[in-house]
Amino acid sequence: MKHLLKLADLSREEILSVLNLADQLKYERKNGIFKKYLEGKKLGMIFQKSSTRTRVSFEVGMYELGGHALFLSNRDLQIGRGEPVQDTARVLSRYLDGIMIRTFAQQEVEDLARYGSIPVINGLTDYCHPCQVLADLMTIRERKGAFKGLKMCFVGDGNNMANSLMVGALKTGMAFSIACPEGYEPDAALTAMAEKSGLFTLTRSPEEAAKDADVVYTDVWASMGQEEERAKRAAAFAGYQVNASVMAAAKPDAMVLHCLPAHRGEEIAADVFEAHADEIFEEAENRLHAQKAVLCKVMK
Repeated sequence: MKHLLKLADLSREEILSVLNLADQLKYERKNGIFKKYLEGKKLGMIFQKSSTRTRVSFEVGMYELGGHALFLSNRDLQIGRGEPVQDTARVLSRYLDGIMIRTFAQQEVEDLARYGSIPVINGLTDYCHPCQVLADLMTIRERKGAFKGLKMCFVGDGNNMANSLMVGALKTGMAFSIACPEGYEPDAALTAMAEKSGLFTLTRSPEEAAKDADVVYTDVWASMGQEEERAKRAAAFAGYQVNASVMAAAKPDAMVLHCLPAHRGEEIAADVFEAHADEIFEEAENRLHAQKAVLCKVMK
């Protein structure tokens, strides 16, 4: 595993290997064991999109692994002033041992990996969010024991989260259903791939998507960079809320996940959020453990 650019690049075995290491690292941390697996290693963290969980979890993760993380905002780098990404990649490769980038275009992540000579980790793009989904899978396995035979339901925008969740679910043997309004479907190529699996359903009805689901997932209706579409999206997604009606269609012991931040009263009802807060914040904590596992895998 040289990079983590998108989840589709990883095999089922590679995903499970990351999750197994994440479990080990979580156990060690809970027991006050901090082994310096990445002692002396340096991670550059490029943020063209702001973050709470991504920045703090990667920075803390590198510290706990014995390495050092450098926060690099768009305002601090020449890449924010037009320097070609291929030049940035080759320069940073001479200073650092790895790059984590949180940005808009997936191509920028791919180009960093292509032109650089050090590992690149995708901290989020408009196309996918592999680090979040590894944490989600870790949380599901903790709560449910295994993946095979489970059904994951996603309600909302067919965005980067939907794209990565679809891949993660199908690669680990879960069925995946999504309810989204017309015009807000996931990536067409990924959807075509999912349809061949026989484990994929796309519907306009949240209740239909949630039928017999073991995991119900949602995300905000308007992501970063879509602020001007907020009113339009609020109208399009009216009726696409994870609420009591949706949860009644799912299995009685269904868990609820949300990548956060959450807008209570929009994509998720406040009472549903609070009823499943333990799961949601365990999921948030697992960003730390899953990303530490990724750092160990790619930075050796």
